[in-house]
Amino acid sequence: MFTGLIECIGTVKKAGSRFQIEAERDLGMKSGDSLAVNGSCLTVTKTDGRNLFFDVSPETFRRIVTPIPGMKINLERSMPAEGRFHGHFVTGHIDAVGIVTKVKRTSGFSEIAISFTREYSVLLVEKGSVTVSGISLTVASLTERDFTVAVIPETIKATTAGEWKPGYPVNLEFDIIGKYVTRAALAAHSNESLREYLEQYQSGRG
Repeated sequence: MFTGLIECIGTVKKAGSRFQIEAERDLGMKSGDSLAVNGSCLTVTKTDGRNLFFDVSPETFRRIVTPIPGMKINLERSMPAEGRFHGHFVTGHIDAVGIVTKVKRTSGFSEIAISFTREYSVLLVEKGSVTVSGISLTVASLTERDFTVAVIPETIKATTAGEWKPGYPVNLEFDIIGKYVTRAALAAHSNESLREYLEQYQSGRG
């Protein structure tokens, strides 16, 4: 479990199913530990100081933005049981890749629009939480095709959000609470109109 608060930025050194990241600082990781890499929960297979090594399954690669050498990525260690939540419940299981479509910067703040596949519309609400490349953010506005987030200067400084520009791909994880509510509604409601509405959104036909 993660919170969406980024601890440091890393750089991809080697890509592929077995890839290597160099973190900005030593995170004290050891083999078997979990690390959110741009929001994707991965298991550390080997460490060498700031250098971290991972094995990545084809399913994970199918869901995430493909890492390439030189790419900057957000890193967050899993939260200890006695820790405090500062963001929201983040599982590290990426749902889809979104694309940054617009970036408006004002006095250090950024308003960023991100497009996504329509089937996930039902999992987003205004003022709800969404994880973008591992960062816990709040949905400022929403349409069926995109949503906007407001990013504060501290987040821009401490994460890769400062590099985002139109066309930039990002990993998206939608709020786990919304997923369970949607699933429960589909399973429990006998109201066919509601069932049809939800099923259409899930299939992308709504």
